Amino acid sequence: MKSVAAVIHHAEEHCKANGSRLTEKRKHVLTGLIKSDKALSAYELIDFCRNEFGETIPAMSVYRILVFLQNEKLVHKLNLANKFVACAHITCDHAHGVPQFLICNQCHKVSEINIEKSTIETLKNSVQAAGFHLVTPQIELNCVCETCLSAAA
Repeated sequence: MKSVAAVIHHAEEHCKANGSRLTEKRKHVLTGLIKSDKALSAYELIDFCRNEFGETIPAMSVYRILVFLQNEKLVHKLNLANKFVACAHITCDHAHGVPQFLICNQCHKVSEINIEKSTIETLKNSVQAAGFHLVTPQIELNCVCETCLSAAA
């Protein structure tokens, strides 16, 4: 796993290449998501920035930063939890499949996996056959991680 500094540097370069800028506050919010193994809310990120950097960022600013980071494809929003995670592929320079999220319902750890585009296309066709239109192919799966499963045994 790469260091947080290396991931932030790669994110900065990504933003520059796209004509945008990763400001200090954006770096702070992204750092919180990179360091966490679970999804965080905007308010949890406010607490992180205050504790880690001694900086209080207003909630509206954090939400704007999160929208920016989403648009840059550096973070993902988990819709069911209304929380955010850093993209697991920030430092990759190649295309990936559609991201899916495994969420432990006990410790709330989140892992990002990719599902083949053909699987999503099959799902999309099934959705259309049922008379619906797929808005987003993102799937959030309720799981139990190995650590929690071992602890329960």
